Amino acid sequence: MEAAGGLWQWQSRTDERRLLEILSSGLVGIGAFSALLLCFLRMPYGRYSTGRFGYPVPARLAWTLQELPSLLVPLGLSLFSGAARLSEWPNRILLALFIVHYAHRCGLQGNPLYTGLCTFQIKKQPRQSKEDISERALIFPVLIRGGKPTPFIVFALALIFCVYNGYLQGRSLSNYAEYPSGWLKGPCFIVGFAGWLSGMAINIYSDHILRNLRKPGETGYKIPRGGLFEYVTGANFFGEILEWFGFALASCTFESAAFAICTLFILGSRAHHHHQWYLEKFEDYPKSRKIVIPFVF
Repeated sequence: MEAAGGLWQWQSRTDERRLLEILSSGLVGIGAFSALLLCFLRMPYGRYSTGRFGYPVPARLAWTLQELPSLLVPLGLSLFSGAARLSEWPNRILLALFIVHYAHRCGLQGNPLYTGLCTFQIKKQPRQSKEDISERALIFPVLIRGGKPTPFIVFALALIFCVYNGYLQGRSLSNYAEYPSGWLKGPCFIVGFAGWLSGMAINIYSDHILRNLRKPGETGYKIPRGGLFEYVTGANFFGEILEWFGFALASCTFESAAFAICTLFILGSRAHHHHQWYLEKFEDYPKSRKIVIPFVF
């Protein structure tokens, strides 16, 4: 009986491992299909929002709810699914990197990286109102200032994607990824972690620049200035792409690599749309700026 039970458990793990590989391939396919689709239409939210894609969901609510599964699903898997590999430090740290990103995206408070970046920025800029400064103590959705509503279909697709990817990354790192004893001291983890940290810092700082383009009471769009916006239109997108490629290098799993490639496909396409939009709208838009990768593309 024990032998039969062990065989069944081994078969179940083998089947799920195969499922994760299939889902990873599917994630790359989703990214490639999205990039192809975005050659013919613009992602219908934000400045491109339209009522043809369903009932509008308020921006803060939509962002929080659609990103939340990427935080809760890995946590749930860690707590309730055995999490056989989380006794190992590499798995714990790598899963924590994924969760930290979405803790920020879902609006949790007290992120020291964000607080440090914004404190640095406040020191560089003229003194502003107490209301503006206090807003910077919170994180992403809380900081959205009057964002345009997200069409329901776009919101629903983003929610499904975050459930999908949350399961993929959470299950891989908590139950299957195996690392040698010196992994955290090796070049893949060190360089990958540096990429993850740099990318997250660039993403947060670039979002901060975008949120503060308009003074209180102003409307309309402005050309972003400062940071990597001096080199690329999609500085925030570049930060997130760098972050997930760093995570993929630090993790060295098929699942994390698939997520990084999918991110590149989707955010690269969105950056291209933004670049074309700025060139059309502003005659003085810097022609030397690249789209999303400094000095390259």
